[in-house]
Amino acid sequence: MRNLSKIGVLKNIVAVLILAIMISCNSTKTSNEKVLTNEELYRPNIHFTPKSGWMNDPNGMFFYKGLYHLSFQYYPDDTVWGPMHWGHATSKDMITWKEEKIALYPDEKGYIFSGSSVVDVNNTSGFGSLNNPPIVAMFTYHDAVKAKSGAIDFQSQAIAYSLDEGTTWTKYKNNPVIKNPNLKDFRDPKMTWDAIHNQWIMVLAADVETQIYRSSNLIDWELASGFGKNLGVHGAPWECPDFFPIKVEGSTETKWVLLQSINPGGPNGGSATQYFVGNFDGKTFTLDNSFIQDLNQFAALWVDYGKDNYAGVTWANIPDSDGRKLFIGWMSNWQYADKVPTENWRSAMTIPRELKLVNNNGHYRIVSLPVKELDKYISKTIKKDLLTIDKTTEIIGKSAVDMSSLDIRFTINNLKDDNYDFILSNKENNTIHFGINKKEKFFYIDRKNARQKSFSNEFSNKISKAPLTSDFNSMEVRVIIDKTSIEVFYDNGKTVMTEIFFSDQPMESFSVAKANSSFELQNVMINQLKIK
Repeated sequence: MRNLSKIGVLKNIVAVLILAIMISCNSTKTSNEKVLTNEELYRPNIHFTPKSGWMNDPNGMFFYKGLYHLSFQYYPDDTVWGPMHWGHATSKDMITWKEEKIALYPDEKGYIFSGSSVVDVNNTSGFGSLNNPPIVAMFTYHDAVKAKSGAIDFQSQAIAYSLDEGTTWTKYKNNPVIKNPNLKDFRDPKMTWDAIHNQWIMVLAADVETQIYRSSNLIDWELASGFGKNLGVHGAPWECPDFFPIKVEGSTETKWVLLQSINPGGPNGGSATQYFVGNFDGKTFTLDNSFIQDLNQFAALWVDYGKDNYAGVTWANIPDSDGRKLFIGWMSNWQYADKVPTENWRSAMTIPRELKLVNNNGHYRIVSLPVKELDKYISKTIKKDLLTIDKTTEIIGKSAVDMSSLDIRFTINNLKDDNYDFILSNKENNTIHFGINKKEKFFYIDRKNARQKSFSNEFSNKISKAPLTSDFNSMEVRVIIDKTSIEVFYDNGKTVMTEIFFSDQPMESFSVAKANSSFELQNVMINQLKIK
């Protein structure tokens, strides 16, 4: 009886195994689709992400001996914000990054909030020597215990230095170097060597204004002036400033630019970075008259009008022989950064960009485009000299290129008062729309149907828009796609929009929708990007 029972059980097991194999074979026949892991589907190819843990603001960025150094707000023990460290990565070209060991750890004085680093080439601090100049970092100590107790003065500014090119750091024994003047929000120091006035300067977010400090040695700091209490967008504390001189393109004129982030308060909700253009006499920053007029009209001008470029700052110590102003931002938004559907890590940085200042008919504007180093990662190029668009047209599909990482460039001609709509899509009916509504005068990105959005009501509840402020018959457009992000550079980078998205499957098609009248796409170039 027991033997017969065993035979019956064995028969049942064999039957189940055969059925499972048949189902498996059937499944393979009906679908050749590979089931992608969260890592494969969402981790970018050409944007920096930490291997694991939480990341936000870029910090401590400097260039030295052929390496770009990027530190960042980092919590290694979870994928949500926690006790802040400075993570650290290095790169020879700002595209391929090597994650290094953690640079700065929190201690008994507090968490390590945002800040900056400079190479002290003349050893003004005395921490190193002329032969081995120190790298000096300034950061905000955030005393979480003091903050929880209800105190106001829980943030102060401290420094650390490195004598081995940023590998290891020693915190200054007499920290803090700037004590809190009884402000709840007092943080994010950004240092710059001011060669014009032969001094170190530092800008600091101090509640609803930017404070400007001066120093001769990076240790002893004097408050020089304040800026911005009644200018630009307010409604939340200002954060993560940057302040630097920059030549106006095509001229000998030099202006000073202040980048100033705010959260919330962005043009499309949540986090964003506004900017100001003016003059600096070594102590005081004053706005250019034309820029005051622009603020009266627009309230603020933004480095990026998309929802996902925040707290961006520039690299220190870029050689004069290079001369570029190089920038990177955190590619997320505080409205949903801790909820996005990645598993082992959270957040990426934007593509590194070169900032320029142009005089556009008497109005100063920051323009930005991807750094030229991106071009060396082009693995395949498809060109189309001229396309006449009189119906919805697929420009390229996945059979032609791998659409997970693309650099798309084109010129739109014969523009009328119409809507020019470009679409990324896949067979799961996930779509990203971007384009120009010339009739109603705005640029846009629409990720409402990118699919993965239930994690936040703020993620895709409306179309993001940027103002279109001048008339034109043609427009150059550049688009960087990298799995879960789109960065659109309209009009040679005069208007930029950056947004992340989370589709169910990779995008497979790039198309343009029919407008009311035909128009032309010229010099279409589709570059497939690949890390070698």
